[in-house]
Amino acid sequence: MNIRIETVHTGAFSMNYFRFGSGAKTLVILPGLSVQSVMGAADAVEGAYRSMEDAFTVYLFDRRNELPPSYSVRDMARDTAAAFRALGLKEVCLFGASQGGMMAQVIAIEHPELVSKLVLGSSSSHVRDEQYRVIDNWVRLAKSGDRVGLYLSFGEELYPPAIFEQYREALIKTASTVTDEELKRFVTLAEGIRGFDVTDELDWIRCPVLAIGDYADRVLDADATMEIAEKLDERRDFRLYLYAGYGHAAYDTAPDYLDRVRRFLEEQSR
Repeated sequence: MNIRIETVHTGAFSMNYFRFGSGAKTLVILPGLSVQSVMGAADAVEGAYRSMEDAFTVYLFDRRNELPPSYSVRDMARDTAAAFRALGLKEVCLFGASQGGMMAQVIAIEHPELVSKLVLGSSSSHVRDEQYRVIDNWVRLAKSGDRVGLYLSFGEELYPPAIFEQYREALIKTASTVTDEELKRFVTLAEGIRGFDVTDELDWIRCPVLAIGDYADRVLDADATMEIAEKLDERRDFRLYLYAGYGHAAYDTAPDYLDRVRRFLEEQSR
């Protein structure tokens, strides 16, 4: 199956996305920070989410095509909300991973009519200096043009050691395909995370929320997920689950991850 990449135009910018599935409900995925666009992995994403296709029509959005010199997570979220509106999407089930989860929080806070349920995977409501340490190293590697070092650091921080070793050669091979423009774009997106903070706004979220993290998260730390829970755990419609040993990219590595997400999305609100 070859997934077609589509482009939505808002008047102010364009944004690429793809979709698959034929379910009655709409699931929107906002991926995390990546060196190369996830649009190039559309078929792999469709394969990973095939179990969702009967219940959901799934959309996955990239960041906008024309990046400004400075581009905060909040700006990314507002542009993505504009893309939703341009496509007529509303009351979606929204799943954001890592940086995508930060964007998803902003969308749910500022545009509650767009989100019916919210899933936050390995994300945080704030990025303090100590949380930015890993990302700052990625920025340094990208600015120096060290493609292999960047990809290996990415893999080492995202995945458990055994999985990282399985991916090592593939990561090195993929690094050789990264362009100067992709490195520049990556730096802009990564620097947009610095100083992100919506912690005091989480109470504004009106939809049910599931937060999933991992005790072995080496990028943002498991405490990031727990701190979201501390703000929302008194709500009857809040759910929390922490893995142990699957790393920051538990959304890719935990075999039952999508089962948990689907159960939450299909759960009747209380």
